[in-house]
Amino acid sequence: MKTQFAVIGLGRFGGSVCRELYQLGHEVLAIDTNESKVNEFTTHATHTVIANATDEKALTSLGIRNFDHVVVAIGDNIQSSVLCTLLLKELGVPNVWVKAQNDYHHRVLEKIGADRIVHPEQDMGIRIAQHLSSEKIIDYIELSDEYSIVELVATSKVADQTLADLDIRATYGATVLAIKSGEHMNVSPLPTDIIRLNDILIVIGHNNDLNRFEREGL
Repeated sequence: MKTQFAVIGLGRFGGSVCRELYQLGHEVLAIDTNESKVNEFTTHATHTVIANATDEKALTSLGIRNFDHVVVAIGDNIQSSVLCTLLLKELGVPNVWVKAQNDYHHRVLEKIGADRIVHPEQDMGIRIAQHLSSEKIIDYIELSDEYSIVELVATSKVADQTLADLDIRATYGATVLAIKSGEHMNVSPLPTDIIRLNDILIVIGHNNDLNRFEREGL
């Protein structure tokens, strides 16, 4: 069975999530109070509904408890976001992801049981800043306050050497998860695999170790 998703709030963030999930082949219910926004998504969602997601009866009538994941992407109205999240958890939705506006909003969402809280603008800002700070960094994913995954470009300093030669884990405390060469992705590379110039190294580790590897190892 396909995973069923509902997206509440079809602004820039919610709309982007809705389109991508639908393109990936999932069943998606798109919900918003704005009729014109809902009409925009008739070809980008399995079903579209004009509804007030802070109304428990409306949510119940939509069968929202039957969805595997619900994304709450309500825009600037923190009160509506919180109330909607609370209702979804009370109705038994197993996975509720919510867009937070600020740290205060985040703390409230944590207390009422949101399963995942995202800060799209903040997260994107961090990724852009990381990319701008070094030409070697292609992408950056923050796993926690201390640990991240980065995509780094292999320079001439490491080119034509094996992972065993470089011994990145012992030297820098970071682990190479994969090596991308053009369109080929080598997941869980072997110690004998050779790194080529301009390969993309996907590396996980403590932020301090990753920074040191980027500065000294590449």
